[in-house]
Amino acid sequence: MTGAQLLIDLLAKHGVKEVFGYPGGAIMPIYDALYGAPVKHYLTRHEQGAGFAAVGYARSTGKLGVCFATSGPGATNLVTALADAMLDSVPLLAITGQVPTAAIGSDAFQEVDVLGMSLSCTKHSYMVEKAEDLAEVLQEAMHLAQSGRPGPVLVDIPKDIQLAQVPFHPWLALDESLPKVSALEVQKAESLLSQAKRPVAYVGGGVQNADAQAQLMQFLEKTHMPAVSTLKALGSVLPDYEYDLGMLGMHGGQAANIAVQECDLLVCIGARFDDRVTGNLAKFAAKADVIHLDIDPAEVGKRKPAQASLIADLKESIPQLACFVTDSQWLATISDLKKQHAWRYDYPGERVFAPRLLNQLSQKMPNTGVVCCDVGQHQMWVAQHMKFTHPSNHLSSGGAGTMGFGLPAAIGAQIARPDDMVITVSGDGSIMMNIQELATIRRNNLPVKIVILDNQRLGMVRQWQQLFFEERYSETNLSDNPDFVALAAVFGIPGQTITHANEVDDAIDALVSSKGPYILHACIDDKENVWPLVPPGAANDEMMTEKAQ
Repeated sequence: MTGAQLLIDLLAKHGVKEVFGYPGGAIMPIYDALYGAPVKHYLTRHEQGAGFAAVGYARSTGKLGVCFATSGPGATNLVTALADAMLDSVPLLAITGQVPTAAIGSDAFQEVDVLGMSLSCTKHSYMVEKAEDLAEVLQEAMHLAQSGRPGPVLVDIPKDIQLAQVPFHPWLALDESLPKVSALEVQKAESLLSQAKRPVAYVGGGVQNADAQAQLMQFLEKTHMPAVSTLKALGSVLPDYEYDLGMLGMHGGQAANIAVQECDLLVCIGARFDDRVTGNLAKFAAKADVIHLDIDPAEVGKRKPAQASLIADLKESIPQLACFVTDSQWLATISDLKKQHAWRYDYPGERVFAPRLLNQLSQKMPNTGVVCCDVGQHQMWVAQHMKFTHPSNHLSSGGAGTMGFGLPAAIGAQIARPDDMVITVSGDGSIMMNIQELATIRRNNLPVKIVILDNQRLGMVRQWQQLFFEERYSETNLSDNPDFVALAAVFGIPGQTITHANEVDDAIDALVSSKGPYILHACIDDKENVWPLVPPGAANDEMMTEKAQ
C-alpha cells in the first residue's frame, strides 16, 4: 500500500474514527486515501479550527485527537493548537504534508521547516525521511501522544513518501512500566499527614489525565480534607463534596485562597504550581509543607520544594495517602469560610448579570453536558459560577489562554459525544477569532449551543487597564461588533438577543430545549469586572474585591 493508505489504515486499527483537517497540495495523497475509508474526516474552515476541534475531541473523551494540514501555511496554522495541547497535556496527533524530499531545503512552494517550528510546542516531532520508516514512526507517535504525561506529537510526511509503496512492520513499544510509588516517600508523606492540623488538597489537571477521579473522591471522602482546584481540574472534585472550595488563584474564590494561605500541609495532586495559581510564589502557602503527587518528575520542585514526592500514576499514588482524618476544628473553619465568602447573585441592576446567568445555565443543563470556554472574563465567570461533575465536562484553554479555543473545541466535543449537550461560552472578542467554524456546525448539523456574553469590550484587558493602567483604554473598544444573532442566522442557526435580567430564565430554557444549534447573545454591562482578583506581585490572600473598590 502507499504511505497515505498506510496512515489511514493505522489510524483505523488504533481505534481512531474521526479526524479534523483542511486539505492542500502537499497532503493531497492522504486526502485521496481518506476517500471511502472507515475514518471519517470533518472539514473545518481553518486549520486552527481543526487543531482545536481535535483538542476538544481529546479532552472530552480522553482519546487521541487527530488533525491534518498541508505544508507551509496549513502547518503554521496548527501551531497554536499544538502549543495549547502541550501546555494542557492533551493527547494530540498532528499530521502535516510536506514538499517532496528532493525539494526540501530549496525554498519550494509552501515549504516551511515544520519540524523545527514545532519542537518547542510538542512532546515529540518527526519528519519522515524514508518510506520504510513511516510505519514505525506513525505507531510510535500514537503511542507517545497517549503514554505517560500526554501531549501533542507531530508527524511531517513529504508528498513523495505519501505516494510511495511502503512496507509495514509492527512496532512494539518498549517496556515502559510507569514509575512505582517509593515506600520511603510514602513514609515521609504519612509522617507529614499525621502532624498536619490544617491540610488542603490542591487538585490539578493530572487527575483527568490519569482518569483518577474515583481515587481522588475516595481519598477526600475518607480523609475529609478540604479541596481546591485549578482551572483545568474543575469537575474532578464532585460539586456536592462538603469541603470543596472551588478554584484557587488569581480569580479563585476567597475561601479557597484563604484556606491555602492558612494551611500547614498542601497535598498537590497532579498540579504544577502555575503562576496564575500561586500569585507571589514566595508567599504562596508559606506556612505549609508540601506533598507532591505527579507522574512527571520534572514538575516536582520546579517552582516550590516538596518535603515528600510520590512519582507515579495518580491511580496508584492517591490511595497510599488515605491514612488519617482531618482535624474537626479546621473543618469548622473551612465551613465558616465557605459561608462567609459564598457567591452572591442578588445583582441590583436591571441588566443581565453574567454570573447569575451562568449559574442558572449550570442548574438547567444536564449534568453530563460539556461547556467549552474561550478566554477572558466569561472564562473566569464560568469557572466561578458553574458546577461540573467531571473534568471532561469543562474544557478551557488553561496554560495557553487561547482566544478562539471555545467554538472549535465544542465542535470536537460534540462529535466525540453526540448524545451529550455541548455549550460554548464565549465573549464578543473571542468568538470572532474562529467565527468561521459556524460553517462547520451548519455543514454537519451539530447541535452546539453558543452563549456570547457581549460587553462590547475586550473585557479582561479593559479591567486591567482600569485597575492598573490609570483607565487608559487602549484598543479594547468593540462597540462595532456585528449583530451576532443575524450573523448566526446566515449559517442557519437560530437564536436571540437579551438585554435585561428578566429575560434570562426564558432565554436559558430556549437554549437548553433547542434540538439543533442555537445562539444566545446576552448584552452585559461594559464596566462589569471579575472579582476577586489577586493583583500582580501580591499574595493570594491580598485579593482585590468588589466591595473594596
